[in-house]
Amino acid sequence: MTGLGIGVIGCGVISDIYMQNTAIFPQLSLRAVADLVPAAAQAKADAYGVAAMTPAELLARDDIDIVLNLTIPTAHVEVGLAALDAGKHVYSEKPLAGSVREARQLVTAAEEKGLRLGCAPDTFLGGAHQTARALLDDGRIGRATAGTAILMLPGHERWHPNPDFYYAGPGAGPLCDMGPYYITAMLNLLGPVRRVSALASRGRDHRIIAQGPRAGESVPVEAATHLAGVMEFTNRALVQIVTSFDVRAHRHSPLELYGTDGSLLIPDPNRFDGDVELFDGDWQAQQMLHAHGDGNYRGLGLADMAAAITEGRPHQANGELALHALDVIESLLSSADSGKAVTLSTSYERPKALAPGDRFGQIDISEVR
Repeated sequence: MTGLGIGVIGCGVISDIYMQNTAIFPQLSLRAVADLVPAAAQAKADAYGVAAMTPAELLARDDIDIVLNLTIPTAHVEVGLAALDAGKHVYSEKPLAGSVREARQLVTAAEEKGLRLGCAPDTFLGGAHQTARALLDDGRIGRATAGTAILMLPGHERWHPNPDFYYAGPGAGPLCDMGPYYITAMLNLLGPVRRVSALASRGRDHRIIAQGPRAGESVPVEAATHLAGVMEFTNRALVQIVTSFDVRAHRHSPLELYGTDGSLLIPDPNRFDGDVELFDGDWQAQQMLHAHGDGNYRGLGLADMAAAITEGRPHQANGELALHALDVIESLLSSADSGKAVTLSTSYERPKALAPGDRFGQIDISEVR
């Protein structure tokens, strides 16, 4: 398979794992990187043996088929629309946009231009989460009726040297930060959400940075830092979701799913690996038969999208899925503000389950790591 040309815009910390992983998928060919800070682009270009350039120069190149948009969330729409206007397919880090309204612009533009739009998270394609999907689809817990999605942390100011954006401004708060992983994992398992309700609070008005050159500095908190909600899926399952920066410790599993005949424990949706446990009289760890459960495969959704373009089939981590996940987040926040249940305005087709061993053309990981 001839690799499609990949151009990366945004050379921050997350870009390294994406660039590393282009080497393990033959359908991907990393060709150029760009950033508003020339030194950042040049550093990545030197590290990975590709060209460094400005975003405009990258978009003008004929050998770039897909733009991998790794910019900050507030730039996702601007960069995505520019790439689509340049005739490039787009795969973006999460979230797709800062709002459902903006995200619709991207989805509509891609449809009108006949181009592909993809978006992280793609961890639901990993071995652990596809194993859970197979157990559910095989009826091992009967009909899914309920579940939980729990992310509770003490706050990112403990480790991040500049945590301001986690607490104020667009996309602030634990639901916007990590919610896409938990929500997308459940969307893969259960299908679309019909309605949500939520309450939210802010535990503290200020946070103290613990590490780095700003240690001891106070950061103002404007966003809700604890949200508790319920997602009502179209299949009638009710999933409780809690996202928090106000909890020092807890013993909840990241994801649990309950059915008429059994239950599932599902590992961290920010990872591709982990143990899936099935309760059918007692708890038993399940054998992982699906691929991509042995490492960090950030960019797996990009690899699938590239293969899908070549093969003329739909791709999994698509714009409609990302739009619906964003709609869930926005609706939960809206419900918390209004005190009323909110019916979602979007839907999507549940991603197709992967077959055991399907590696999207991946070569032996040991050859490149």
